[in-house]
Amino acid sequence: MRNFKLLLFSVLISGLAVFTVSCGEDSSTKSEKRRIIPLEDFFKNPEKTSYQISPDGTYFSYMAPYEKRMNIFIQKRGQDSIIQLTKETDRNIAGYYWPNNTQILYLKDNGGDENYKIYLADISGSEPVCLTDFDGVRAGIIDDLPDNPDEVIISMNKRNPQVFDPYRLNLKDGSLELLAENPGNIQRWLFDHDGKLRAATAIVDGINTAVLYRETEKDPWETLLTTNFKEGFTPFFFTFDNKNLIGTSNIGRDKSVAIIFNTAEKKEDSVLYENPDYDISSLSYSQKRKVLTSASYTSWKRERHFFDKESEDIYKFLEDKLKGYEVSVTGENKNEDIFIVRTYSDKSLGAYYIYDKNAGTLDKITDVSPWLNEDEMANQLPIEYKSRDGLTIHGYLTLPKGYTEETAKNLPVVVNPHGGPWARDSWGFNPELQFLANRGFAVLQMNFRGSTGYGKKFWEMSFKKWGQEMQDDVTDGTKWLIEKGIANPNKIAIYGGSYGGYATLQGLVKEPDLYAAGVDYVGVSNLFTFMNTIPPYWKPYLSMMYEMVGNPHDEKDSIMMRENSPVFHVDRIKAPLFIAQGANDPRVNKDESDQMVKAMKERGLEVEYMVKENEGHGFRNEENRFDFYRAMEKFLDKHLLNSDI
Repeated sequence: MRNFKLLLFSVLISGLAVFTVSCGEDSSTKSEKRRIIPLEDFFKNPEKTSYQISPDGTYFSYMAPYEKRMNIFIQKRGQDSIIQLTKETDRNIAGYYWPNNTQILYLKDNGGDENYKIYLADISGSEPVCLTDFDGVRAGIIDDLPDNPDEVIISMNKRNPQVFDPYRLNLKDGSLELLAENPGNIQRWLFDHDGKLRAATAIVDGINTAVLYRETEKDPWETLLTTNFKEGFTPFFFTFDNKNLIGTSNIGRDKSVAIIFNTAEKKEDSVLYENPDYDISSLSYSQKRKVLTSASYTSWKRERHFFDKESEDIYKFLEDKLKGYEVSVTGENKNEDIFIVRTYSDKSLGAYYIYDKNAGTLDKITDVSPWLNEDEMANQLPIEYKSRDGLTIHGYLTLPKGYTEETAKNLPVVVNPHGGPWARDSWGFNPELQFLANRGFAVLQMNFRGSTGYGKKFWEMSFKKWGQEMQDDVTDGTKWLIEKGIANPNKIAIYGGSYGGYATLQGLVKEPDLYAAGVDYVGVSNLFTFMNTIPPYWKPYLSMMYEMVGNPHDEKDSIMMRENSPVFHVDRIKAPLFIAQGANDPRVNKDESDQMVKAMKERGLEVEYMVKENEGHGFRNEENRFDFYRAMEKFLDKHLLNSDI
């Protein structure tokens, strides 16, 4: 069941901290005694994860630590012997997959620069080979060509750093064939089920988007439709006769729905599925049976609508066998009768299983983090509250184990706005939440306006509202928690990564008496310098970002951007601040943190600063994660738990 999902400018960052038990309890409501779990147990690399299966079902593969870095291992089904395919020691492998029965392709960057290179490893155990060894070039996989074991389609910005061209990569000899030169405005290339390049999405005039199409690779491109970037049709794949397109559309409606687009008539043909409350985010299909299988959306957790009884029956069988856990099929053989199954919950990273459909057997492979006892973990509870202008804001509240919303009183709190900002928090295991809850904190997450999945109107309400109404949604959630009596109003910290780091800084500026401390992880401090240092491959989106964030060249916008750039208003900050930054961050340049630290120190304000020279947008190396969370723990312990407030 192949799955397709639209990826936006989202920056999702994980992180956490650690403390002792009964902080914040009053005499009438005491939490049950909690064992203080070692920090490393939350943030160390998984024992084994990212399981996949070879197309013929003979081998399964996984990632596991080797010298503290995540590497690829394979194992023949039914045998105990293990082959280690990779021995990367400088950086975790970012992702991998099987293009055929004897080879694995994987991606890895250098020090967090996000210029991913594609490597080829053979199951014989021979030395992996880099197939895109070009300096300053970012490569990715566009299409795995499941019916062609010797070739894949990749993208690279080798010819022009701002745009990605499609190449056919031959896995036998490593040769690359340029399939088309990106004229500068094409953002996605789409191949039909025969591996032919026949559709694309493009930016027109910097602000509008278009879907391009051609009947054959020899035909010229024609435009199927053009819309403003705020709405449109996003093609995911071709119909199985290779004539029309299947994808999601919010044209003329608020929520994205799954549709078939008629390429001959250049219009929407039919709606496959719609949900009245949430955007459809992804679609899946059977490569073997050539049928659409399911559509997914996220309410407070992921949900599926099934088009296909066979797929629905598989999930029903798995959910019956694995009660109490969310279930996802993460891999399958080409014959679609052997499946890799992953479980998870808000209290567990879960386990991997192999499901043999013909035999009717479900065998456990491994637990992802067996050292964590889910009975010691906290619940991530869905919540909602009203913003000051009447919006319903959805989110999550994680309380230390033993507390309920009714019994939790006067607790220290970490308010945790997400990154993106055009992303969202969702339900599932989050080591940061569990770490903080284990140390006695309540953690509040909110999907403020602009968060994705709630429709076009909710998303557009964030445009040019960084630090304004978007920030008010965060503030209103914090005050809601105080009004409920859950939060100790004198012991509230704000912490986030990327946009969440910006929201942390802006929270300290805008609400200087609300937060007792702040932790900014790779966050934006200056909207002007942020817009001037975006990666080159974001440049085609610049006009859109001007409309979504602000145009520094427009007088009115520049006034707004200065007012909402925290670096210019550190004189309003009262609370101590801890900043963490990767030196190689291509999205939020290190200067964003440098200038904030400089401004704080010039005014004699308390600021701690951690820079990791071998990291980018978030810390991926295990030892750096440990350093960050140890420092964060001490910082919060000093300013919230052991303060004299």
